[in-house]
Amino acid sequence: MSLKDRAEARPDIAAGLAEDCHRILNEAETSFDAEMELARRLGAHVAEGHVTFGFWTPELLDHRVPDGDVFLELLAPEEDVDLTRASQTLRFERVYLPVARYEDRVFAAVSGLKIGTREDVGDFYALVWRDPEGAWHRILDPLAASLPYGAFAPAELYDVASMHRGRADEKYFRSLATEDGSAYKFGPPTNILQIHVPTATAGGTIASLNRRYQRLAERLANDMALEPADQLFLGYDAVQLLPVEPTTVYEDGHAFWEETDHEDGQVTVNLTRPDTTNWGYDVVIGGMATVNPVLLESGRPDELVDLAATLHTFPARPGTTQPPKRLILDVVFGHSDNQGLGALNAHFFAGPNMYGQNMAYKNPTVRAILLELQRRKVDFGADGVRVDGAQDFKWWDPTSQELKHDDEYLQQMADVEQCVAGTTYRPWFIFEDGRPWPQEDWELSSTYRAVVESQKDDDIFQWGPLTFAHNTPFIYTFWLSKFWRIQEMLTHGANWISGTANHDTLRRGTQVNPKLNINTRLGDTKMEILDKAYDNPAVAMLTYAALPGVPMDFLNARARASWGFIRNQDDLYGVKVVAEEAISLKWQVDEYSYSVPANFRRLKEMGFATREDLARFFEFLPALVEVTEYDLDEIARLLNVAEPKLAGPEHFSDATLKAVARAWMDDMHEYCNVSHSLPRLDSVQTDFMLAVRNFRRARPWLRDNFRDGDHFDYIRPIDGRTVFTSLRHGPDGEQVYTVTHMEGGPTDDFDPVRLGIPGLDGFGWELALRTPGIGQDYVGGPIVLRDSMGLVFTRTPG
Repeated sequence: MSLKDRAEARPDIAAGLAEDCHRILNEAETSFDAEMELARRLGAHVAEGHVTFGFWTPELLDHRVPDGDVFLELLAPEEDVDLTRASQTLRFERVYLPVARYEDRVFAAVSGLKIGTREDVGDFYALVWRDPEGAWHRILDPLAASLPYGAFAPAELYDVASMHRGRADEKYFRSLATEDGSAYKFGPPTNILQIHVPTATAGGTIASLNRRYQRLAERLANDMALEPADQLFLGYDAVQLLPVEPTTVYEDGHAFWEETDHEDGQVTVNLTRPDTTNWGYDVVIGGMATVNPVLLESGRPDELVDLAATLHTFPARPGTTQPPKRLILDVVFGHSDNQGLGALNAHFFAGPNMYGQNMAYKNPTVRAILLELQRRKVDFGADGVRVDGAQDFKWWDPTSQELKHDDEYLQQMADVEQCVAGTTYRPWFIFEDGRPWPQEDWELSSTYRAVVESQKDDDIFQWGPLTFAHNTPFIYTFWLSKFWRIQEMLTHGANWISGTANHDTLRRGTQVNPKLNINTRLGDTKMEILDKAYDNPAVAMLTYAALPGVPMDFLNARARASWGFIRNQDDLYGVKVVAEEAISLKWQVDEYSYSVPANFRRLKEMGFATREDLARFFEFLPALVEVTEYDLDEIARLLNVAEPKLAGPEHFSDATLKAVARAWMDDMHEYCNVSHSLPRLDSVQTDFMLAVRNFRRARPWLRDNFRDGDHFDYIRPIDGRTVFTSLRHGPDGEQVYTVTHMEGGPTDDFDPVRLGIPGLDGFGWELALRTPGIGQDYVGGPIVLRDSMGLVFTRTPG
């Protein structure tokens, strides 16, 4: 049956929604209370026998659009849409239906529509209005439940209830229900594995990652031997995904939904499966309630529910007891890319910032919609939320003429209640907040406690000082220079995320000038130095066996896979971004890696046959970007006259420079995939890293701050090395003693448990962990420790 014949407008229901809007706005105690209630009604909602639609449309008032020129647009494909195809051209039937309005809200209700499910693609929709010249303008739904063709295309009607019906982790959520019916509150896990979905598996999708965990679950349940590739993913209580929201699209290039041949009641649409590459943080706010279609193998948001269920039902190895794994979602509401201006109305934004656009947090409607987007996203089944760039949530105070941090909004984020499988709960919250960053003295002046101290809950967490951004543990004196921060961790670290390897720190590491004072004891090549700095046994031992907080590891770092600023959508500034990233070639790509046929195939096709060819081009590019003040035509002219002639395109131009930049981003995205590193994993290293994680999981009390009688210091005299010692006392009387060689030359022969540290004297110490490189026959006594070596001893009372 055609869309025209089956779609029936329900003006009575739409009018009722508009009347409810009128009542809520007039009767609510505050405007924000009203907006919070109304936000629940925005987007598309499947009801009994019909679908309701709600839109916030202040732009209609701006343009003084009359009611008769505003319609709900419905689009139904005349053939089946295959969301797994790279491209297809289909005819869509289009119907415009009347709406009901109250002030800046528009409502509609329709019966007879096709609703999308895991098995079927539903009808598509948007709001449209007609200007006095007869031109049509589309208003997209920022709260859409499914966006198969991205945040800049019409949304798909989706049955969210069916997505959750019968989810495999229903028992997990029902077990959280409290006796008094209050919301269950999640506390912190013991540790976290941070994952970038597109580079985590060869498939690069949430479904592919889910299959990885399902395979691990089967191997554990059957008590099978663990391979290094298995060990990478195990020993963690929680998995944190880098943002899975829709991101920016190509600035110059094909759209994923491209309409041609408009006719009365029909339109031809060229559909392209979204294929951008992005590290996840270039969001446009629109579509935050659903999943980036680039990450969906099937095009169905159900994949995120499936992954949550696999983690929540993850088994322990027979004979052991381990809690199910938790899912943490990384959300980006602190800013929008400038492309967001094309996805949302202008009232969402408060003005430009260094990333793109500030959001208008003080606008009660915007505030409520952002919180509703968060609620709907976390309702996929997440146990925790990591808030990106919390220092960016600011508002302009005209009285003081300054930007102020919106800590009240951060509290509101933490107060949002979720409901999954009939259970109401509040997730655990992490805030990345380095204020006064980006102020120049932020590294010195940031306390990393601003959010923790302003929130009412005592289990709010922040990224700690060894986790935030610019940490480079492969530069000599790093550990001594950070000792004052480590001392802070001893007394405040219980509510910090700890560890030095994450998506920010590894990226910053690849941008360091190799001519600085690099710790060459870590390896013979720059690649080896970088890999070992961020996958360092002594650092892991320090983080997991000594320091407070919740340790977090980054999968790419643990796999010794490459990583960087991955974003192929840029047109205007793409060449500049690549010029800034060019130095990573020196850190992450050697001649052999470049020569592998599957690597850097696009750049090779453009004429950069060898790494040396590309390296020479990259020596020129950053310098020319700077001296020409990013004049692409002038950069191209100077490259064309270089002697001897540069490899690459036969003739450089604005267009070819952009093509090279795009090729670099796409090639690096493929090169960073963890699957390439799996054959090179060292079983001794992965076995140790899993052991140190399990050591921490068996002693959750190590998360607490140091108490009276605990000890942390470095061995004096320094004598050209930094060796940390830590002694901690557990609530059951167990002592954990750690000695880690962080950098520098070898120690003299010494007995670690005879250093005269108060509380260390006596007998009964047993070796619990030794880093790779220390022989299996060592169980105690004198030893020479070298860079990246460490030992953990334990002693129980009696």
